[in-house]
Amino acid sequence: MKSVAVIILTVITFCANAEDPKYPVSAIPEELKKGMYAVIRQKEIRFEIKSTSSSSAYHHEVITILNANGKYLAKEIIGYDKFTSIKFIKGTVYDANGEVIKRLKQSEVIDQSAFDGFSLYTDNRLKRIDLSHGTYPYTVEFEYETEDKYLYSPSDFYLYSDDEVSIEKASYAVSYPIGLKPRVKEFNVSKPKITTIGSQQESMQWVFTNFTPPKFEKYSPDQKRIIPNILVAPISFEYDGYAGKMDSWENYGLWILSLNKGRDVLPESAKSKVKELTKGLPTTEEKAKVLYEYLQGRTRYVNISLGIGGLQPFPASVVDQNGYGDCKALSNYMVSMLKEAGIKSFYTVIMAGEDAPEVDWSFTKHQGNHAIVCVPNGTDTLWLECTSQTNPFGYQGTFTGDRKALLITESGGKIVNTTRYRTDQNVQSRTGDVTVLLTGNATAKVKTYYSGIQYENDDLNFVISDQYDDQKKWIQKNTDIPAFDVTSFKMTNVKNKIPTAIVDLDLSLNRFATVSGKRIFITPNLMNRSTFIPNKVDDRKTNVVIRTTYTDLDTIRYHLPEGIYPEFLPTPIKLKSRFGEYEATFQLDQDNLLYIRKVKMNKGEFPPESYNELIEFYKGMNKADNTKIVFLSKT
Repeated sequence: MKSVAVIILTVITFCANAEDPKYPVSAIPEELKKGMYAVIRQKEIRFEIKSTSSSSAYHHEVITILNANGKYLAKEIIGYDKFTSIKFIKGTVYDANGEVIKRLKQSEVIDQSAFDGFSLYTDNRLKRIDLSHGTYPYTVEFEYETEDKYLYSPSDFYLYSDDEVSIEKASYAVSYPIGLKPRVKEFNVSKPKITTIGSQQESMQWVFTNFTPPKFEKYSPDQKRIIPNILVAPISFEYDGYAGKMDSWENYGLWILSLNKGRDVLPESAKSKVKELTKGLPTTEEKAKVLYEYLQGRTRYVNISLGIGGLQPFPASVVDQNGYGDCKALSNYMVSMLKEAGIKSFYTVIMAGEDAPEVDWSFTKHQGNHAIVCVPNGTDTLWLECTSQTNPFGYQGTFTGDRKALLITESGGKIVNTTRYRTDQNVQSRTGDVTVLLTGNATAKVKTYYSGIQYENDDLNFVISDQYDDQKKWIQKNTDIPAFDVTSFKMTNVKNKIPTAIVDLDLSLNRFATVSGKRIFITPNLMNRSTFIPNKVDDRKTNVVIRTTYTDLDTIRYHLPEGIYPEFLPTPIKLKSRFGEYEATFQLDQDNLLYIRKVKMNKGEFPPESYNELIEFYKGMNKADNTKIVFLSKT
């Protein structure tokens, strides 16, 4: 009888410890799996405002990964620093039936410095988790909570980031003392459910269920205008003892100003150097230029992120002593030198990057990632990128040009526009002389001017300051001719506010023309053929956005062998659409063929139904650029 009792007790204990299956794949609605490589079973984010100097965030996410394309979702990275602590981390892996495969051990959490390759010093750290499993489908569950010793910038909530990951259930909640109710801006979501917690607390919650994301479309507006999202920001806040208000850009700018206060003092040696460099220079631009080039020559960009260093610049004296700094420190240093020279300038916060997300200027919150300097100069405002040792003075380009920025003035933040580069400034102008032999081989002398943002084509703006071998590699990679040898080349850098790179080439073109009996076939577009055609999309949903405007000019003269004449000379080609214009002409002058091509592309936002017109415009250019001319030999 005793053994029977032991068996019964063992069974009862086993049953008590056993877990019911969770998140079986079979429970996912079929419509959420179709065309997807993962399904978010549950996503819960709770952000709690505790005071103006304290907040926390709870994250819980369960994801079923259907195939290898979703493997990246089995990994999680959690950042922390001296102001942010991680209270706990949990992780679990389930098989297709919902049975537990493994639980995350704390020894499996990788703790490392958040080193980015540019930072000299940083106290930013991260914990890295990998719950990848070899058999599909499987489900991962992450759960963690962080605590912040500040209230500054709650993470924005975006319903999705991948159009091949569906959502079974997601929720986002913000709780707060009633007196610290944050500001909220919603896009394409329902109003939240507001719950009172006791007498002093409230909570806002948004819930989403059974959502399949629409496919991302090329040439679409910024994701802020497509993906359902929620922006949250405090009114009153405090970070590392710096208190401020974020209810307007003016007040937010005053807070940035408080971070920079007293950090513009230069050592006496630096003051003397500024006076020496600017002595005798009559204009603001000349003084600013000589100081900017001095900055470029004696400093370098290095990120230093200690404490509130991600937002506050190091003092100008530290930069002067060490010769390095991040964007904030170098910009503050530049403002300090300009001040010493009697020139008014402004530290400016901006969202930088060629493909940077749009800033929603209707909603005040931290939305910048970079600092630059603005120098008022009558009607010609000067903009200085202080992190580059090679940038032409006053040139912004695709990194910070043609967008809005936040000027930090004594009266607060002011929204301004940076440099807009026009179609007639963004020019690639090419001339060439090509001598064609009866064998089909040819030689060519080609000169190309790259101006405005075309100065950056294929990173030419960086290569033009490199050594000979790097420049030659660039030419070999970016010269669009089927077969060629570089006989000689030269690159010239004209560093104006609208800069120009000049590339001179001497080329040997093997089998440039196709010879067949008495016929010689030549494609007159030497090295600027349009090959891209946008993919066809049925029932386009979003507007069509063209983000850059430019002009391409090609004038190529072909010196032809004696005794050949065109079997057929194409008529001029003209294409015109709301997106741009294209022209190509073919002229015969004795033994010369002159080919002239002009393309002008327009920047703008166009209705969804115009997308087919864009496809047809590119198809037309593609066809025109591949036009062949057939020549016959008289012998």
